Amino acid sequence: MSSVRPPLPPFTAETAAAKVRAAEDAWNTRDPQRVALAYTPDSLWRNRDRFVTGREEIAAFLTDKWAREHEYALRKQLWSFTDDRIAVRFQYEWHDDDGQWWRSHGNELWEFAPDGLMRRREASINDIPISEAERTIRGPRGADEH
Repeated sequence: MSSVRPPLPPFTAETAAAKVRAAEDAWNTRDPQRVALAYTPDSLWRNRDRFVTGREEIAAFLTDKWAREHEYALRKQLWSFTDDRIAVRFQYEWHDDDGQWWRSHGNELWEFAPDGLMRRREASINDIPISEAERTIRGPRGADEH
């Protein structure tokens, strides 16, 4: 059974921005089970070249992701929206097991069910190696940054 996850479609500029902030905050917890609850039980994902279906696969994907991407910190920005869809720009920084820092950036396309759960996510992502000194994202946003 899925729960209702406000804000609900149809989106306004204010509610679409709130949905993006909520997603950023959730992903910055790096809690795969918590994040997976924002998606429909049969949600479809494309993440880079991987295709994932359903909450269990989403949670497993995120568990694996955050086991590799250490000190992951994310920023999302609303790009565009319609009644039940949101486009987002994002970037995040992390380091691998060897200590190499990376900045990953890209775009996501989201489609929502009437209950506010995301039923489809398409993510295109590129990675750029950076030095520790080039980092610009250090942890989740503070309350004053929203």
